[in-house]
Amino acid sequence: MNATAISSGLALMLAMVSPAMAQTAQSHAHHPAAAAAADVDVPAAAKAAVAVAERFSTALSTGDLATVGSLLAPDVLILESGGAERSREEYLGHHAVSDAAFLKGAHRQLLRQRARTAGEFAWVGTESELHAQKDGKPLTVQSTETMVLKQTADGWRIVHIHWSSRTKR
Repeated sequence: MNATAISSGLALMLAMVSPAMAQTAQSHAHHPAAAAAADVDVPAAAKAAVAVAERFSTALSTGDLATVGSLLAPDVLILESGGAERSREEYLGHHAVSDAAFLKGAHRQLLRQRARTAGEFAWVGTESELHAQKDGKPLTVQSTETMVLKQTADGWRIVHIHWSSRTKR
């Protein structure tokens, strides 16, 4: 895996944490108290949008790219590590496979999540930590993610994702 794929995977893995994943990961976590202490601010109006974000995260971490694609708008804009993917097909044809492979072995810990809705749009902001191994050494990455979703005839769909991460010192 090249450095760009690793960087993209790290950014994605850390960002893809949701409350449902944190609860699932908690049973495998070495620090369940830390996962339980997440600061979550999701009003009832935003819960359905957050559920889509959670479903996307779960699908990506299990390699279910069909579900990943079904939750992205065709013209989704994904920004990460200074780059952009400007459609569902572009993401699925490039970083999705390496992102899924990298997420598979990582432990994700939700730190904070906030979501809001405004008309047909919702946003979900998530802060998390990813715990993984790189070259046989432990690696902790701090990640932030913003997802913007739009209500469609088929339900909430992700129209924009911005992932950002850095190695924790």
